[in-house]
Amino acid sequence: MSRKYLIAGNWKMNTTPSESVDLITEISSLVGQQSQVQVCVCPPFTSLHKASSLVEQSQVQLGAQNMSAEPSGAYTGEISAEMLRDLYVNYVILGHSERRQYFGETNESINLKVLAAVQNNLKPIYCIGETLVEREENRTLDIVKAQVIEGLANFPLTEVENLVLAYEPVWAIGTGKTATDEMAQEVHAYVRGLLTDLFGDIPGSSIRILYGGSMKPENASGLLSQPDVDGGLIGGASLNAKSFCSIVDSAIDK
Repeated sequence: MSRKYLIAGNWKMNTTPSESVDLITEISSLVGQQSQVQVCVCPPFTSLHKASSLVEQSQVQLGAQNMSAEPSGAYTGEISAEMLRDLYVNYVILGHSERRQYFGETNESINLKVLAAVQNNLKPIYCIGETLVEREENRTLDIVKAQVIEGLANFPLTEVENLVLAYEPVWAIGTGKTATDEMAQEVHAYVRGLLTDLFGDIPGSSIRILYGGSMKPENASGLLSQPDVDGGLIGGASLNAKSFCSIVDSAIDK
């Protein structure tokens, strides 16, 4: 089944609103008019309002880095799905390893966010992946299986076309280390099997699985050549427009 590549930039806690304007403007000028590959930028919450107007005239889509599972209420500091939709956000990153590590998020709590996202017409980019210790203990597939099954519990079959997964080996995030092409494909193929078990052959085969562990221009082509790698969730390289767009170009060339 043909799946359109998605290259998404996770800017994390970087860029002021004015810096975001410059970065989005350059990205839009370089890849904003092509449609072969979907491109998404995920700036900090403080930049979403300005970013929303900037991407309006381009093919670049807008994503957020997190959201609350609650629709509204006394949750100081939280952002709801409705708030994101009002800014024309399309995607939302959920379950990133940094949210799990630093903010205590679990498969169960992330599951509530995933369900809230699709209920509000947002496309979740659900992150999964193992730590270095878990890999060294040969527990990678067990960890990923639990994350998929628990994190996607009760996910509606009618919304499968709006679901994206991102495999991010935690030991490769921000370290400069990268899973080899073959290591990435092994886990992606395993996840693909889990998704077909959950949703059926055709729906499971349609879900895009991004690679999210230090993809950069130097290794993007090899990773994107793997049959079950459908794009990238880009961290550090997304903060440089030329580097980010070089990865997009690698996807266009496939």
